[in-house]
Amino acid sequence: MRKLSKLILTLITITAFTACGDSEKKEKDDVKIGDYSQEAPKKEAAATSSKDMVDMSNKGIGPVKSVTLNAEIDKALAVKGETVFKNMCTACHKTDKKFIGPAIVGITERRSPEWIMNMILNPEEMIANDPIAKQLLLESNMAVMANQNLTEEEARSILEYFRTLDEEI
Repeated sequence: MRKLSKLILTLITITAFTACGDSEKKEKDDVKIGDYSQEAPKKEAAATSSKDMVDMSNKGIGPVKSVTLNAEIDKALAVKGETVFKNMCTACHKTDKKFIGPAIVGITERRSPEWIMNMILNPEEMIANDPIAKQLLLESNMAVMANQNLTEEEARSILEYFRTLDEEI
């Protein structure tokens, strides 16, 4: 009885393995080794990081068309902006380093006040249509900036807070 069980088990195993095979013979793959006598095609230079890109002429897309900044920073407005920033933005942004979104330090030296406020107020359209915002999206691994539904006054206060950060550099 044991010999019969072993024989049946062996036949089932052999049948299973042979049934899984392909009945058609496959042609041998032609492996070609590259011709190293030719120069490799030149790769295009990588896109410049948005952190390195300075564009003060781009006003962005959104409700803010013009912002007049005083030479002196409005400390009271900056304090309000810091509060709004800490409540609404720090889930994704750190002031001094990249987190989910880009670092904030130096932003007022690279972007126009209008661009900054429009990015805060209108991130969806900025990401869809503004070349700098598109680059930022790529650099942040496609993490889309959420619209926090802030007012222009709140965005202006955040801008003033950003100015204090850049003043410290």
